[in-house]
Parts: sequence; C-alpha cells; structure tokens
Amino acid sequence: MRIFVLALEGLFDTGLAVTLDALGTANGLAARFAGGKPRFDVSVLGMRRTVRTSQGLTVPVTVVPPGVKPDWVIVPALRAVTPDTLIPALARKDVQEAKARLLRWHAEGASVAASCIGTFLLAEAGLLDGQEATTTWSMAPLFRQRYPRILLDESRMLVPSAVGVTAGAAMGHLDLALWLIRQASPEVASLVSRYLLADLRSAQAPYIIPNHLAQSDPLIRRFEQWARARLREGFSLDEAAEALGASPRTLQRRCTAVLGKSPLAYFQHLRVEHAQSLLHGSGLDVEAIAAEVGYADGATLRTLLRQRLGRGVRDLRAELR
Repeated sequence: MRIFVLALEGLFDTGLAVTLDALGTANGLAARFAGGKPRFDVSVLGMRRTVRTSQGLTVPVTVVPPGVKPDWVIVPALRAVTPDTLIPALARKDVQEAKARLLRWHAEGASVAASCIGTFLLAEAGLLDGQEATTTWSMAPLFRQRYPRILLDESRMLVPSAVGVTAGAAMGHLDLALWLIRQASPEVASLVSRYLLADLRSAQAPYIIPNHLAQSDPLIRRFEQWARARLREGFSLDEAAEALGASPRTLQRRCTAVLGKSPLAYFQHLRVEHAQSLLHGSGLDVEAIAAEVGYADGATLRTLLRQRLGRGVRDLRAELR
C-alpha cells in the first residue's frame, strides 16, 4: 500500500510522528511475524522543499517521481487550537496548493484521510461534501458553520466514508493509523496495538467539554449558564428561550447550528457531565448524584452514563484511583 503523508508548515509534531511511528512499527512487525505483508510504502511530501513543524523541527520531505500515484493520502493536523489561528492558516498559499494536490490525487483514485485540524483541509477542498465526517471536538462549531454540507458527528473518533476516513482530536492520529493498518491486516493491527499500548477508541464523546463548545456563540454561552443553574429542574424550551430573550425557534436553530444537537440534548449532556464530575470527587452515592442532576433514580443515571460515555459508574470512579 503506497501512502503519501502530506506535511504542511507548522504542523502538529505529535500527529506526524505518531502516524509515521505506527506505520513503521507495522512494517517491522509484519516482516517478523506476518511474512512481510502488508507493506506500507510511506513517503512524506510537502508543498515546499523545507517544512518546519510547530516546534521548529525540520521535516525531511520526499520528492516523488512523476507518475507515482498513492493509494492513500494522509493529512496530519496543523497546530491551530482556536478559530483565530486556524482560519488564516487555511488561507495560506501552501495550503491552497495542498488542496489542489489533494483533489488531483483523489481524482486519480487515491483515498484521503485526516485527523484533527487536518480534516479542515479535506473540507476546504470539498472532498467531504455530502459525506459523514468527524473532526476535533473543540473546533466542531466552526466546522459545522463553515461546511454545512458535511454530515458532522464529532462524538465519533473515526468515520469512514466514500472518499476515505476522518478521525478526531490530536491523538486521533494514532486511531487513524491503526484503522488503516487494520484495513490491510487485522493481525498486524493487533500486534501494533499491543506493542504501542494503543487501542482503537470508538468515541470522542467522553472527552468533550461542553462549555468550551458553548463559547463560540454568545446565545449558546448564555444558554449554557442558564442550564447549569437548573440541572436539578425539568427542562422547558419555552422557559429557556424567554429567559434568554430569544424565541424557541431561534434557540433551537442556534443550538443545532453550533452544537449539532437540540437544546434538550445539550441540557442532558450537561447533566451527564456534572454527574461524571460528582462521581469523581464528591463522595456521594449514585442515588444522591442522580437527584443532584435531576434524575428520578440511580438506575436512570447509570443507564445514561453507559449510553453516552461507554462506561459504567464503577469504571468512572476507578479512573482516579
């Protein structure tokens, strides 16, 4: 499998390194335990002769001979943690050139893959229009507003589609690399996972910080503050809208546009987040925590925690031991 890794100026060092390390480990383990197959032929390409990472390291860039076509192109993330830094980066000349190169490779039959901020480059190129995708959860509001034709689900860690695959925040680079290895050989992917002490994660949901998402929109920020003060009470869309000086329709529309969920779903998300916090540090039993976040009993809370976080009460409490 021929893989091109597209390195751009100011990329996230760990994203590039973990991608190359996982694929390199796969080659080494395949040679020793699987008869040399599969073999990942990996080349790191750049739009310039020299590429420097966000930490100032120089990346050795390969010049690919004309006519060599990749099976996969991987786009590691740029190091941009806020919209104010990301939006100017997307307008850079080298990024625009990378978009054109991606479109050409895809037209020639290559699949495309990206993690974290790298997914924005695929979206900018229009490659994800009409496709399901994920991205780094912290930039999901911007992604959703900037690319309304993409079916975004930032709660998922990996989302395969007709054009390739997208992965979630920063360490999603490792999940992406393991996923690619698994497509070629589940046996080798299992070996790599064990050697690197890394498992595929199915979801970003347990890592999402709701109030970070709310900061991107003034109305949603005020809604979050209103909701947190009323977690023990029942939710009413009409009451929330009246308190915020907005119509129910406006609140519903802004929540969907910014958060990708209804006001009620976000309210429930905040309840689960607070319950998780109480499980970690309050010493309260499950019944008392359920009452604190507005649920009738502990059984309901247990079910919701497992559904939304993929872990039960015992697992969540064990995390801090």
